[in-house]
Amino acid sequence: MDIIDIPVKGARPKDYQQENWLLDPELYWVKAGRLPWNELAAYRSRNGPLWIDGYRTGAGQNDRIPLDEAAGLKSSLKLIHIPNLELKVFAPGEAFGNPKRRVQARFSFDGVIYWLWVTDPIVEREFLAQSNGIYVAGESYLTISLGEPNDDGFCYKLVATVIRRT
Repeated sequence: MDIIDIPVKGARPKDYQQENWLLDPELYWVKAGRLPWNELAAYRSRNGPLWIDGYRTGAGQNDRIPLDEAAGLKSSLKLIHIPNLELKVFAPGEAFGNPKRRVQARFSFDGVIYWLWVTDPIVEREFLAQSNGIYVAGESYLTISLGEPNDDGFCYKLVATVIRRT
């Protein structure tokens, strides 16, 4: 919940990732304050969908968008409020000889079910240290990011940050 002043050189929008900025590596980031939990709601997306729904992977739900459809989008980031977040820890490729474990966020937003990969390193580390299973994370805000195009012709919806109520 830290508020950070980050020096930038300028906007660097690219396709659907209109929020991209070029950071200034010569200058330091400065902590400018802290945002109280109850003020976070002012910054959230109030309703869905999370861009375009209806596309899924074998382990996901509404977790990807074809690149040609993503090209017309105007954003790649959303902050959403989830009253009842669940996190699933498992090895999605285990049946195919891939033992890599991952953390997946499972939630409903504006009446639509999503199963998205978590890329938040703090949450990944915390939950990968636990056994496989489904964990109740409770009330949370999620930063959802539409990632760079993959070689398979899709962009993936990712949970870049999980902010849990403490």
